[in-house]
Amino acid sequence: MLRTRVVRNPSYRGAMTAILLLHHLQGLTPGVVALADAFRAAGHTVHTPDLFEGRTFGSIDEGAGYARSVGFDEVRARGVAAADGLPEDLVVAGISLGVMAAQQLVATRPGVRGALLFEAFAGPENFGGWPDVVPVQVHGMADDEFFGHEGDREAAETFAAGRPEVEVFVYPGDRHLFVDSSLPSYDAEATRLVLDRSLAFLDRL
Repeated sequence: MLRTRVVRNPSYRGAMTAILLLHHLQGLTPGVVALADAFRAAGHTVHTPDLFEGRTFGSIDEGAGYARSVGFDEVRARGVAAADGLPEDLVVAGISLGVMAAQQLVATRPGVRGALLFEAFAGPENFGGWPDVVPVQVHGMADDEFFGHEGDREAAETFAAGRPEVEVFVYPGDRHLFVDSSLPSYDAEATRLVLDRSLAFLDRL
């Protein structure tokens, strides 16, 4: 069974957005929780399912080995299933690996309100298409070996062309998982910009 941590800011009195945040290959790390908490501090409700059933990994390679052992399709299916029972007008978000399930939810779940895609992007043709005018933000580093050099950035920028509801933000640097404050790859300044832009995005929904 997926474990989900949900925290609400009791002092917040404005409109809240329900966000499903799906973690990366190293698991539901403290840094992923910290990112979720930054959205919670702004008044949003954030669901952070553990797709790895309590496991975290010290490297991307170790996490990839686990995902390979259970099947990447199975991990994606767990992410999609984590949306069951959540509000229809959900905002889906993912970090790296988690982006795949987030994109699948945009493509297949009616009513998704928007998507925040951190450090990964795949062409919508991989998910059977894409609904019209779903607002999307994509964030990644220019020289990240995965986002910048394996086609994700190019796919995102191609998709964004002619679509004002799709924004792609590319940051200088070569780090992957730079939004995770618990990892050596963390970039505090870039993450601050990611949060500022993501919160502005949520305010516009």
